[in-house]
Amino acid sequence: MIQKLADQIERRFAELERDMSDPDVIADRERYAEVGREYRRISPAHELVTEYRKLSDDLESARELLEEEESDEELRGVIDEAPLRLSELEEEIRLAMVEADPNDEKNVIVEIRAGAGGDEAAIFAGDLHKMLTRYATERGFSTATLSHSSAEQGGFKEVTFEIRGEGAYSVFKYEGGTHRVQRVPETESQGRIHTSTATVAVLPEAEEVDVQIDPNDLQVDVYRSSGPGGQSVNTTDSAVRITHRPTGITVSMQDEKSQLQNREKGMRVLRARIYESRLAEQQAAIASDRKAQVGTGRRSEKIRTYNYPQGRITDHRIKLTSHDLDAVMNGSLGEFTSALAGEEKRQLLEAQAG
Repeated sequence: MIQKLADQIERRFAELERDMSDPDVIADRERYAEVGREYRRISPAHELVTEYRKLSDDLESARELLEEEESDEELRGVIDEAPLRLSELEEEIRLAMVEADPNDEKNVIVEIRAGAGGDEAAIFAGDLHKMLTRYATERGFSTATLSHSSAEQGGFKEVTFEIRGEGAYSVFKYEGGTHRVQRVPETESQGRIHTSTATVAVLPEAEEVDVQIDPNDLQVDVYRSSGPGGQSVNTTDSAVRITHRPTGITVSMQDEKSQLQNREKGMRVLRARIYESRLAEQQAAIASDRKAQVGTGRRSEKIRTYNYPQGRITDHRIKLTSHDLDAVMNGSLGEFTSALAGEEKRQLLEAQAG
């Protein structure tokens, strides 16, 4: 079975290498980009196959030589250790070839809302915003705020921002759900630990071809934008509220001074929310008897706890705990992303085998 898969990977990799240097493919920008994406996707699997082939050859040679040199400890070491590594490589090759989520390459729109906990929840929502935007920068993505509602004591009641770059959704899709913080708020005079929450939704950005919206299904209301406490910050009706009647999804946007810009941003968020709701329905149907994903990404699902007194972060989906809370809050989320991606692939492999 693994030999057949290895052969397929090598053939496909060779085809893609030829395509990458084909003048006809290079001249077709769309085709060249498509070939490049597939080449990048299959490259890790090809590297694993190369290692597997070499180690298999080394093992076979060691066995042959050991028949002549019975006391050679180096050869015995290869024979003792190689089978375990070969078994690990077989698993890694299968995981590397698990079909990717078609949304993985998309940009994302992230919505963070303060949950239970009053002022402390809003401050925590601000902390999550910093954590995710710093992580995005670390990974080479760009970010931009689409809308926000600041809280008086700091942080956000809610904030919506975009993360742009190839593969953004593949990195940030695991952040969707309820995040819980346990710490002593700065305003707490008795030193008691409070528990607060913030919810995160991660939406793959949808193009017009992904979600076609009939203008007749939209109700668009315009109003004057306002700042904290209701004070007017704009004397024109630039704020926009868009309601998609068939789904009941509503988006409000007021950060821009131009009604047109607010409407354009609102439509992007609306398309993403409609697309995400359709994805959730599809995933529920596919995974009705087994989960083929790490969590659901829904806001109601508690995914992670940040315990400040103990400097500990625990991801409840994969039971992973880190004691480097400061680094994680500064954007070092790579350990969690890698572990969650690996678990998702394992579950998908099991689902495909079943």
